[in-house]
Amino acid sequence: MGGLVELFQQPAVAATATALVLVLAALTFFFFWRSTRARQVRDQVVARERRMQRRFEAVMSSTRDGIIIVTQSDEIALLSDVAASVLGVSREDAVGRPLSRLNLRAVDDRVHPIMLRQAFGIGSDDETPRIVGVPGRRGADDIRWVQVRARVVPEGLDDGPVTVVTIMDTSGLREAAEAISRSDAQFRKAMENAPVGMALVDLEWRLMEVNRAFAEMMGSTVSALRGTPFSALSHPQDLQAESDQLQRLYEGRQNRFSVEKRYVRVDGNVVWAVLDVGLVRYAGGAPDHYVVQVRDSTDDRMHTELMAHRAMHDPLTGLANRTLLQEVLQEVLDQPNPEQYVGVLAVDLDGFKALNDRFGHATGDTALVHVAGILRAATAGHGTVARTGGDEFVIVVQHEECSKTMYGIATAIHEGLKRPMPIKRHQIQLHASIGIAVADSDTIAGGAPTLLSAADAAMYRAKQTGKARTEVFEPSMHTASDTAAALVGEMAEAIDRGELVLYYQPILELATRTIVGYEALVRWQHPTRGLLLPGAFLPHLEDRQVSTQLGAALVDQAAKFLADGPSQHTWVSLNVSADQLGDSEFADRVLSAIGRHQLSPQRLVVELTEASLVAPNTRIRHELTELRNAGVPILLDDFGTGVSPLSYLRDLPVSGVKLDMSFVAGIPEDPAGARVSRALGALARELGLATIAEGIETEAQAEYLARCGWRYGQGWLFGVAQPAQAVTEAVPVVVSSLIDPRPYEATSLDAARTEN
Repeated sequence: MGGLVELFQQPAVAATATALVLVLAALTFFFFWRSTRARQVRDQVVARERRMQRRFEAVMSSTRDGIIIVTQSDEIALLSDVAASVLGVSREDAVGRPLSRLNLRAVDDRVHPIMLRQAFGIGSDDETPRIVGVPGRRGADDIRWVQVRARVVPEGLDDGPVTVVTIMDTSGLREAAEAISRSDAQFRKAMENAPVGMALVDLEWRLMEVNRAFAEMMGSTVSALRGTPFSALSHPQDLQAESDQLQRLYEGRQNRFSVEKRYVRVDGNVVWAVLDVGLVRYAGGAPDHYVVQVRDSTDDRMHTELMAHRAMHDPLTGLANRTLLQEVLQEVLDQPNPEQYVGVLAVDLDGFKALNDRFGHATGDTALVHVAGILRAATAGHGTVARTGGDEFVIVVQHEECSKTMYGIATAIHEGLKRPMPIKRHQIQLHASIGIAVADSDTIAGGAPTLLSAADAAMYRAKQTGKARTEVFEPSMHTASDTAAALVGEMAEAIDRGELVLYYQPILELATRTIVGYEALVRWQHPTRGLLLPGAFLPHLEDRQVSTQLGAALVDQAAKFLADGPSQHTWVSLNVSADQLGDSEFADRVLSAIGRHQLSPQRLVVELTEASLVAPNTRIRHELTELRNAGVPILLDDFGTGVSPLSYLRDLPVSGVKLDMSFVAGIPEDPAGARVSRALGALARELGLATIAEGIETEAQAEYLARCGWRYGQGWLFGVAQPAQAVTEAVPVVVSSLIDPRPYEATSLDAARTEN
């Protein structure tokens, strides 16, 4: 030992030992550093792998597509959360298991079962996307459709190639596409089968698509109209009908518009249509196309024009009526210098009442139509012909040589009337009195009524001086309005003098031809003008006090007639207008007369005229109800015309109805009139109302109405109206009264019913 120490203490040996120690220390440090560095590198690699794993998982969880990695042995190496959710499996249970153990069944797009490996394209080099179905979440029959894309990665894992499968749930897209397809199919089906015309029009106003109804409306085909400019179908005068509206629609100032216009069919015929247009826009608001609906309004337009024509024209002759005449005349008088070219002819037939009395109203109507044709021919387009009354006509002339033209028209009328009119194996000669009035400063200042009155005055002068002639108005003549005013002024004294009297027209039971009642019709036995019919004075009666006085006098006359008559079973109906009611004075007069003459209330019948003036819940209605509750029957005159039968039968205390003579005139030859009379009779009987038909002129009419269930009738066949002293009654059988004596109940028609 001592020797060894000494050895190391030698200088050379000591240096060598020191160097050896240093080498050993260096080697130790090197191996330590290398070990530490390796551990650091390994830790860095692990950390980097973890970071990459987290990023990978973040990408996997955030992507919309699911990812599945399948090994060559069909083992699931990776399953993303999205894929697990789409397939409805647990990620923990699936990873590391064979694909066949997922317990999933798949179907192709034709819903045919396929293997899951085939469905996912495992091992296939075909990367074409395919649609397959997998079980859904709403039961065994639910299928979720997914888009699958597979790609083989040769060096995916250590043990060989893998198949990377991406899947995307397309169920929502598929459902949306199916909904869009279904909606489109429904729209097209609705469009194709719509009863109105429909079209899709581009922004250039060109037809893209039309339906069958639109094509038929235009007299064309669907294929022929595609691509046609919509404006090419428009009537030339209506080309601009929608242009302004389209601009407003395009600019967003309105959502849709509707306009009525004309279109020209392929065959050249014109149709009226209501055009409805809406603009479809993209989601951003940009215009895309127009949706158009075209409804054929030709029938509605014709109906409207027909109604307007009827409102302004006489239904019998087709001539202008008084309303249109006033408008036409006032319009020409408002033009510059009318005194140079405006005039009026008033035409009144002579002896027309005698013609009606002899041959009946149907023949009278035929004569009026015949005369209307003569007036049209005589006027020859130089004026407007109007019928203003029963047998009264007016012609408004507008011509540069007015006076000469009117004389020519008057002469042509007289010549035309010289040709006899054949009626029922007779040759009837008609005549007319004509009055002429030319516009001057006085008549122009007074307007249309003054000029018409002047022509009427000239016509009356023609009648007074021999009839069948023409007279020209001069200021010394009294106008018709003056005559009417004079008559109205005399009426109050005439009532006191007993000049206004009742004539009685018999009403018979059609089955037995027994007289059961009368209609009382007023006449004026004027001391100088002779017997005047109601049309000569009642339309001008505007003084309510005189009207009430007249009504009271006529009620007393009718009651006295019933009291003095030979039969205690007949009744009298008295015409009462709405302006005579409302203050209970008329009802008091009726009930007072019944009591004074000791009559049964059911024998004095109130026949309501101008029912259109009676509004529900008014004092007039209450007065009628008062009469009805006292046992006085209420008849509704002119049943079937003017007012709605159902509403008035509901709102008024009606006991019976009178069929308007316009329905009787055409039966039984006129099928339409026959059907209407039969239907109205059935309606009245169903409501338990008495039924009376007026205007019966032939035996055939009486028999037909009786067969249809109309119980009573009146008309020329059974007798004309006669004064009380001339009435001779047949012995009547006892008939049931018009009404049940129970009080009228406003809430029910049952209380007003009676057996018919």
